[in-house]
Amino acid sequence: MSFVGKWIFHSIGIATDDERVAYLSAEDYLKSPMPYIDETDEEAVAEELRERTTMIGTRIEICGDGKLYILMPIPQGTTQEEVDEAVASGEVSLRDGMIIGSAGAWEVRDGVLWYETDLSEDGWTRGSDENGFVFFMTVRFAKAE
Repeated sequence: MSFVGKWIFHSIGIATDDERVAYLSAEDYLKSPMPYIDETDEEAVAEELRERTTMIGTRIEICGDGKLYILMPIPQGTTQEEVDEAVASGEVSLRDGMIIGSAGAWEVRDGVLWYETDLSEDGWTRGSDENGFVFFMTVRFAKAE
């Protein structure tokens, strides 16, 4: 399997009551309960929905030159002027009109994707599964057509 290409949100893993992981589609994720916020607080719910929408819009780009990019959509309501200022100040970098959340090296070991990260002791994290998904944290990504 070639990992080079663009990968889009497929599903996100959540813990179930019986301590298993269930994967939710974008639609189900947006509708799922928000037990860690006060769901009667409209502002908190709106902020959580913005964060979930950002997560759903996140992409991974795996390049043939050995680089892997986690790309996030520009937040809703952000003006072009604000984007330009953030880029000019070095606060953010863009790739294909999206914010580069992180960038690092990747490699294949025994048919499995591994990528560089600060989330593990040796600096590398397994990034693919037996179902053909690329994953980051609890999010699974499917290769874009």
